[in-house]
Amino acid sequence: MANAVNTNCVSGEKKSMIANHNVEEMEEDVLYHFALSTKTHDFKAMFGDVEYVCVGGSPKRMKAFAYLLLTELGYPLPAGQTLVNIAKATDRYAMYKVGPVLSISHGMGVPSVSIMLHEVIKLLHHAGCHGNDVEFFRIGTSGGLGLDPGTVVITKKAVNGLMQSEFCLPILGKMVTRPALLDETLAKQLLECSNATEDGFQTVIGDTMCTDDFYEGIVLYEIILKDPDFSRYISQFLGQGRLDGAFCEYTLDDKMVFLNKIHKEGVNNIEMEATCFAAMCHRAGIRAAIVCVTLLNRLEGDQVNTPHEIMDQWQLRPQKLVAHYIKKKLNQSGNGLSG
Repeated sequence: MANAVNTNCVSGEKKSMIANHNVEEMEEDVLYHFALSTKTHDFKAMFGDVEYVCVGGSPKRMKAFAYLLLTELGYPLPAGQTLVNIAKATDRYAMYKVGPVLSISHGMGVPSVSIMLHEVIKLLHHAGCHGNDVEFFRIGTSGGLGLDPGTVVITKKAVNGLMQSEFCLPILGKMVTRPALLDETLAKQLLECSNATEDGFQTVIGDTMCTDDFYEGIVLYEIILKDPDFSRYISQFLGQGRLDGAFCEYTLDDKMVFLNKIHKEGVNNIEMEATCFAAMCHRAGIRAAIVCVTLLNRLEGDQVNTPHEIMDQWQLRPQKLVAHYIKKKLNQSGNGLSG
């Protein structure tokens, strides 16, 4: 497969990340969920130097990542100062800035990550950034397939419940399908960086399945396979086939048939944002990657019962990998502060 980047964004050519003339005609653009506005904030002064945007589900985790960046990139805080949540006027998302890096929480699932991406892409547009000026990373957690818990998966392909690299979205009563493509070169560069991390944790490249539910979904999967014409329109609305939800209408055998099938077809982990994240970044012409740690092996069970102190250490692994990559790139460009 060819390197998956937006062909409208040629290297060296400045292309807008947004495709909406209405935004250009607005006197004021209010980014409601960040509590930021083009009338009350100077976006170019605040965000004009952004080169990397790192997003993850938890506000606490993304704050921790911002502090990790301070150390890794060598940005010392003056005595008595601390990092400030730029979006502190709202409780929707958290946003921190360390040099040219934004660290932003996106909540859980496609709707939440979609809202965040719309507004951060517009934020960067108003700041004068272009698609080939920035790189996006989703740093998160996932359920693994056939991998030891704690393994880091760099996504090669983001797929929906029918193993298609597509993101389907109903707009004005019609289903719109967009390619959910990530930058394969960026994924390989991240894998190379993983060999240089001090922790020595296992890192692999594989496909990631995105679902719209944490618990159920297999009965729907079986139903839509009987109606191929209908399947593509509801392929996004699939869950993860867990047995431990409040409701369950399928068997352990049903679950294992499904999980073994997608594992055989190349899926290494399952989460709830990948296709949306990939599709929106691709449409904006942004190089993007997804780096998630696995908290369990779904082929062996559904419960996440690892002690929290161990999971906290595992969740640092994608952060350390992406921080190492950013540090390396900044040093190569002469913008890094630490050696």
